[in-house]
Amino acid sequence: MEQRLARLSLPLGIAAAVALALAIAATLFYAPTERLQGHAQRIFYLHVPLAWIAYLAFFVVFVGSVVYLWRGIVEFDQLARASAEVGLVFTTLVLMTGALWARPIWGTWWTWDARLTTTLMLWFIYAGYLTLRGFVADEQQGARYAAILGIVGFLDVPIIHQSVAWWRTLHPQSVVLAEGGPAMPAAMQQTLAISLVAFSLLFLWLLVQRTRLEMLRAERRRMLLDLPIAER
Repeated sequence: MEQRLARLSLPLGIAAAVALALAIAATLFYAPTERLQGHAQRIFYLHVPLAWIAYLAFFVVFVGSVVYLWRGIVEFDQLARASAEVGLVFTTLVLMTGALWARPIWGTWWTWDARLTTTLMLWFIYAGYLTLRGFVADEQQGARYAAILGIVGFLDVPIIHQSVAWWRTLHPQSVVLAEGGPAMPAAMQQTLAISLVAFSLLFLWLLVQRTRLEMLRAERRRMLLDLPIAER
């Protein structure tokens, strides 16, 4: 499995780099300037893809955790752990880009808006998942506890997505999944699509690297256990 992932690494990395370059160019030079928000709105093409990938990463954690608890396949636990680490990075960037966008538009870096608050909760769930694994001495028991948290914690994702519909919030209704089609010009839709593809490829590349590392660490632990005590 590790060798198969290694073969994917280079083409994924090249594809991600090319797509990110196209996304940056489209964001800066192709997408039109929004009439009310001005250039600050261009953060949209970074912020929204980061948020979707944060959701995707937690979905991978959810699936990996379910399969690990159900079938006991260690590779799925390794995948879930890798996705949680990458997801934590993306969720941090979601919060940072959201703050950068909020300052010129809302006049503040942070407010306890429903979507902001539930996204912050997602960050703490990710961090708790990873922390839990380090605090439990028994590695398998820690993996099981973390898997349960990964499954339960995934409930926050649909709550984040629906928060603008369930509560009064500063966040606008979705302009991408609006009734009757996206409420934005074609150039904006195309730029967003390029950014979504670019960040998805970046996520997959990072996930492959982090999963390979987990597999190599597990292999090293097995090799050490197989050594005679004197050689250890």
